[in-house]
Amino acid sequence: MARIELENLSLTFKMRACKSITLKEFLLGKIFSRKAPPDIVVDALKNVSFTLEKGHRLGIIGHNGAGKSTLLKTLAGVYYPSSGNRIVEGKISSLFEITLGFEPESTGWENIAFRSYLQGETPKSIASKKDAIAEFTELGDFLNMPVRFYSAGMLVRLAFSIATSIDPEILLVDEVLSAGDLAFQAKARQRMKDMMAKAHLMVMVSHDLGSIESVCDQVIWMDHGSVRMFGPSDVVVRAYQDSVQSEARAA
Repeated sequence: MARIELENLSLTFKMRACKSITLKEFLLGKIFSRKAPPDIVVDALKNVSFTLEKGHRLGIIGHNGAGKSTLLKTLAGVYYPSSGNRIVEGKISSLFEITLGFEPESTGWENIAFRSYLQGETPKSIASKKDAIAEFTELGDFLNMPVRFYSAGMLVRLAFSIATSIDPEILLVDEVLSAGDLAFQAKARQRMKDMMAKAHLMVMVSHDLGSIESVCDQVIWMDHGSVRMFGPSDVVVRAYQDSVQSEARAA
């Protein structure tokens, strides 16, 4: 059973205003009794509440810095909420930071295994998927080379092929992934569509409002860490577009 529930969830980051000081600054501070600047407190998420049941496709939109990716990472368990409740029922599969866990000195084949382990695969399941992953990459003999020799496009191809080999229950996607040349991007888009169709529940962050509206049935509009609007995708996207256009005319 796939289900997500957030109840008055908030996330606060506390950062030191000054990470380190020079000896000169330290001595001057002692002489003139200078006080250290206060810590910086950032309210990344503020009282976010919503419930998603199996079958829902949720889009998250908003300006840069609105809290979209932070909310997605909190759903994934990367960040722990400062207050409120986070309830997630079902296995989470995340499509962001897809090159995490790669070993530069290891071959493509070896990194297929390393990254797959991070995704929760077992030796048996990896053995059943590795040939299909390799075929999708179209990297051929390059898979026998250490990935430190790969171009950026080749590395993303490999990472994307591994990351999308999962059978998701709850799928979390940050932005639309692009990989390799135009021909491979067409394959990647179709693979994403297939994954989204199989997922029991999906949450997607994107600046592409057309994709959000066509894929998602519900949308959250984030604004400075708070939910400004939550509802049917067409209604929320139109409201967001009107707000952006109004701000542009006022500027």
